[in-house]
Amino acid sequence: MTQAKTGDTVRIHYTGTLSDGSTFDSSEGREPLEFTVGSGQIIPGLDAALPGMEVGERKTVEVPADEAYGQPDPDARQSVPRADVPADIPLDIGTRLQVQTPQGQAMPVTVAEVTESEVILDANHPLAGRDLTFAIELVSVG
Repeated sequence: MTQAKTGDTVRIHYTGTLSDGSTFDSSEGREPLEFTVGSGQIIPGLDAALPGMEVGERKTVEVPADEAYGQPDPDARQSVPRADVPADIPLDIGTRLQVQTPQGQAMPVTVAEVTESEVILDANHPLAGRDLTFAIELVSVG
C-alpha cells in the first residue's frame, strides 16, 4: 500500500467537529481536499497526522487549539466608531463581515460587540481557542 509522506500531494475526505459533537466543516458531497503534506496548507495538527497513513485508511485525529487556529489574540479585536459603519451593514453579534486593511487587503472579521457608540470587530479565526476533532480518510497519494 502507498503511504503518505512529507512532500506528497494527497487527497483526503474529512469531517471536522467541535467538542460538543457539532460539525464545523466537512468534505461530504464535495471533492476530497487536495494539498501537499508538510507544506503548511492546512492546520499543523491535521498535517502531522498524515505521514504514514495508507490509501483507504481512516482515523480520528484530536487537534488541540494550539495546533489548529491558535489561541484568540486580544490585539485582533478592534473598536470602530458606530457612526463610521454604513447603515446598511448588519451589526448582529456573530455576523461575519469583510473589512479592508490599510494595505488594501480584505480581512474577515466577526461582529463581537455593539454599543451605542462603538462596534467591536474580531479578526481572530472563528475557531481560535477551540480544540478540534477530524475524522479523515486518505483517498489518494501522488
